[in-house]
Amino acid sequence: MDFRITADDRVGNQPGKGSKLQPAARGGKGQRVEPTLGQSMPFSVSDERVGSGGSGGGGKPPKAPRRGKAKPVRKKRSRSGGFLMGLLWWSFVACLWGGIAVIGVIVYYGAQLPSSNTWAIPDRPPNIRILAADGSLISNRGATGGEAITYRELPYYVPAAIIASEDRRFMQHFGVDPLGLISVAIESVQARGVTRGASTITQQVAKNLFLTPDQTLGRKVQEAILAVWLEQNYTKEEILELYMNRVYFGAGATGIEAAAQTYFGVSARNLSLGQAAMLAGILPAPSAYNPKTNPERAIERQRLSLAAMARDGFITEEEAAAAQIDPSQTVRTRVAGSEDYVADWVESLMTAYIGEIEDDVVVQTTIDFKMQKDAEFIVKELVASEGPKRGFSQGALVAMDVDGTVRAMVGGVDYQASQYNRAVTAKRQPGSTFKPFVYMAAMEKGYTPDTLAEDAQFTYNGWSPRNASGKYAGTVTLRQGLAYSLNTIAARLAIDVTPEAVIEVATRMGISSPLTPVPSIALGTQEVNLLELTSAYAPFANGGFGVIPNVITSITSKDGTSLYQASDAGPGRVVAPNILAEMNDMLETAVEVGTGKGANLGGWEFGGKTGTSQSARDALFVGYTAAMVTGVWLGNDDDTKTTLSGGNVPAAIWSEFMTKAHAGKQVAQIPGGSYDGQLVAQPVVDPATGQAVIDPATGQPMTQYVDAGTGAPVQTMTDPATGQLMQLDPATGQYVPATAAQSAQQPIQTGQMIDPATGAVVGAQLDPATGMPVNNTGGMLVDANGVQIDPATGMPVGQVVGTQPQAIDPVTGFPLQQQTNGVGQAPIDPNTGLPMVLVVDPATGQQVWVPSAPAQPQPPAAVGQQQVYQEPERQRTLMDLIFGDQQN
Repeated sequence: MDFRITADDRVGNQPGKGSKLQPAARGGKGQRVEPTLGQSMPFSVSDERVGSGGSGGGGKPPKAPRRGKAKPVRKKRSRSGGFLMGLLWWSFVACLWGGIAVIGVIVYYGAQLPSSNTWAIPDRPPNIRILAADGSLISNRGATGGEAITYRELPYYVPAAIIASEDRRFMQHFGVDPLGLISVAIESVQARGVTRGASTITQQVAKNLFLTPDQTLGRKVQEAILAVWLEQNYTKEEILELYMNRVYFGAGATGIEAAAQTYFGVSARNLSLGQAAMLAGILPAPSAYNPKTNPERAIERQRLSLAAMARDGFITEEEAAAAQIDPSQTVRTRVAGSEDYVADWVESLMTAYIGEIEDDVVVQTTIDFKMQKDAEFIVKELVASEGPKRGFSQGALVAMDVDGTVRAMVGGVDYQASQYNRAVTAKRQPGSTFKPFVYMAAMEKGYTPDTLAEDAQFTYNGWSPRNASGKYAGTVTLRQGLAYSLNTIAARLAIDVTPEAVIEVATRMGISSPLTPVPSIALGTQEVNLLELTSAYAPFANGGFGVIPNVITSITSKDGTSLYQASDAGPGRVVAPNILAEMNDMLETAVEVGTGKGANLGGWEFGGKTGTSQSARDALFVGYTAAMVTGVWLGNDDDTKTTLSGGNVPAAIWSEFMTKAHAGKQVAQIPGGSYDGQLVAQPVVDPATGQAVIDPATGQPMTQYVDAGTGAPVQTMTDPATGQLMQLDPATGQYVPATAAQSAQQPIQTGQMIDPATGAVVGAQLDPATGMPVNNTGGMLVDANGVQIDPATGMPVGQVVGTQPQAIDPVTGFPLQQQTNGVGQAPIDPNTGLPMVLVVDPATGQQVWVPSAPAQPQPPAAVGQQQVYQEPERQRTLMDLIFGDQQN
C-alpha cells in the first residue's frame, strides 16, 4: 500500500510551526533533543544508569522531550489496516471452517447413499399404446400415460422452451448452478421470503429418479451429489431427454408425449411453438398452471415462457408475439371422449392376456373409430335432449360384429366427469331383454312360437307376476307373448322348464354373471352387464354360434415382437338350426308389431327385444342384423326411477346408430327358416354301430360337412394356399369358397360314412337331377336327414322296432330311445310317459314319432289355473287392440 507522509505526521511536530523539518539543537542544559532524519530510532532511549557519566549534563539524565499535541495520521491508518486485515483473516478462517463443515455435511449425507458403482437410471414405467382398427391412436395407458420419446424426435423449440423456462444455464453448469443459487438468495433476501426454487434440470432429474420429494437439507445435498454424478455420466441431451420423459405435467400426464396427447390431442413430435411454451409454463405448478383447470393462468405462463425464449435467443420477438394466445381467447384442449372407456377396458385385460408388463407395448384393437364417435355423439345427444324430460342422466352402448368383434363402446355420457364404465363394469337388471333365453329353453323342450298359453294373473309359492301394463290378453301364442313382453307368459314358461334350464341356456348363449335359479329370473331381475347381454344375442344373428366378446386383435412389443394374437376359436354351435329359426321368428315379430316397433332400420331385416326394469330404473334395447349386434342401456347411476321404456329412447338410439353403422354394407337377411348354402360340421357315424368313425391316421373322430338347409352331405376340400374351406359347386363341378363352415356343438347323426379324403358319401353318388345322394348298389334315394327313401312309396326305409320305424326327436334330430311293452307297440315319451304317435312330417315326407299331446306351458298346479291348449294362431293386430302402444 502506498502511504504518503507529511510533516504533520511526524513525531514532535508542533502545531502551527510549518511543515518543514527543523534542524536538531545540541548542548545546553535544559534543551530538548529532537530526532533527526536518518536516526536509527524515531524516539530517544535513556540507557544511562544513575551515577554514570555522560557526554554532557554532568551526569544527570537528560530531560524527556515534550510530546506534541497533534495525533499522527499514520497511527490512524495503521488501526484501519489492522481492522481490514483482521476482517480478511477472520473471513478466511470462517470460510475455511465453513468449507470444512460443508464438506462434512456432504460426506455425511453422501455416505447414506448407496455406492456410486451401483447407481443406475431406473426403468421408466411401461406404456400401453392402444390403437383403433385403422391404426389411429385411441389412448395411452400405464403409470405415465404416454410413451417415451427421444430428444431428436422433437421440434427444436420444445426442449428450448423447457430450458428457457426452467434452467437457462443448463448447457453451461456442472449439475448445480452457483450463479442461480446466488441470484435466488439475493431475491429471497430482498423479498423477505423464498421467491423461487434454485434446482437445475439435472437436480430435478436426480430427485425424480432417485429421491423422495421431501424438502430437507439431507435430500437437497444428496440431490446435488447425484446431479454432479449425472453430469459426469450422461450428455446434456440425454439428461434433458430423461427430464422431458419423466416430469409431471398435471392431469395424470407424465412426460412430454403424454402431456401433448392429454392437453392437445397431438403427438409431442407435432407440437406448435405456442403449445410447447404452454407445456413448459405448466412445470412449476402443474395443478395450478395447466390449461384444463386454469386456462387464464396457463395463458399467462405461456407468455412468460415465450418471453424467456426470446430473451435467450431461441426465437425472435416477432415469433413470440405470433405464438402467444390472446387472453380473450379460449384455450383449445383435447376433451377425453368415449374411446377412453375402451382404453380403460383394454388396460384391465392386459395382465390376463400377457401377464405383467415390463416394457412398452402396442395394442391393436377392433374398434372402428368412426363408429365409436358416432355412438358417442348419438348417446350424448339423446341423453341431453330426452334426459331432463324423462328423468335419466346416463347411457351406455355396445356394438359388435356377429362374431363378437367389438366395434364401439360407450361407457357413459362424459368420461371427464365420470370414468365409471356402465357398459362393462356396471351390472343392472336386464328386464325383458332376458326373456329370449326363457323362450329358447321352452323351444328346446318342444314348444313352438304358435303354442298357446294363458296370459292371466297367478300366484306361485307366494310370487305373483304381473304385466307392466296391468292388462291381460287371455289365450295368446308364445310369439305374441314374447313380442308384447307379457310377464305372466314368461313366468309360466320359466316355472315349467325350470329356472335351472333357463340359466343353462343363458350361460350357453354368453351370460357370464352368476345367476340364481328362481322363477323371477324370467323377468330379468338378476343383474348382468351390457357387454355380456349384447354378446348373448349374437348367436341369433350369426346362425347359432356362441361368441366371446373380443376387443384386442394383437399385442406387440415396441420393436414389433408379437406377444399375443387373437384367434377365431369360440364355443361353437349353441343353438340348433330349427330352434334358431323359431327364436328369430319371434324376435322379428317383437320389432315388427311388438314392444320394439319403435326401432327401425331401412332395408335390413332385424330382430330384437326391449327391456324395462322395475320402476323403469333401467331401460334397454338389444337388437341385431346379419351384420351387427348392438345393445343400449339408459338410466341413472343412483338407480332412481325414470319414465323411460325400452321401446322409446333406447330403441331410438339403436336405430340411429345402426343406420349409420350399416351405411354402405350389403343388405343381408338374418338366419331364419332357410339355411341353404350354410355348412355344418358333423361327425361321421358308422351306421352299423351308431358310433363315431375314428380316423386311423389321427386317432380323432372323422367329420363331414352337410348343408344345414337340406341335411345333404357336401363335398369339401381345404385350399392348400389359403387354408380356406372350399365346397363343390354341383352346377359347375368347381370348388368355391364355403359360405358358412362352422363346428356343430350337438351334431345331428346322419347314419352315413364320409370319405375324409374326398368328403363324398361312401358307396353313394349325387343324383345330378336332385343333388341328393344315390346308393350305387340299391338305387335307394336318401333324404335330407340321411334316411333312405323308397322311390316307389316316398316313405322312409328306417330301422324298425316291431312294425314301426325308429322315432326321431323333432327338437334335437336324434333317434329317441325306444321304450316298448312288446313288439309293435309305440315308443313311450320320456317326458310324459305316454305312447307317442307316428306322423308324417309335411316338410320332408318322413314319418316320425311325436308326443301324443304336444307339450304345453302348464300353469302352476297350486293355483289351479286353466290349462293352455293349442289353436290356430290369432292375428297379431289383436294384441295392438289390447295393449295399444306398449313399449316396455
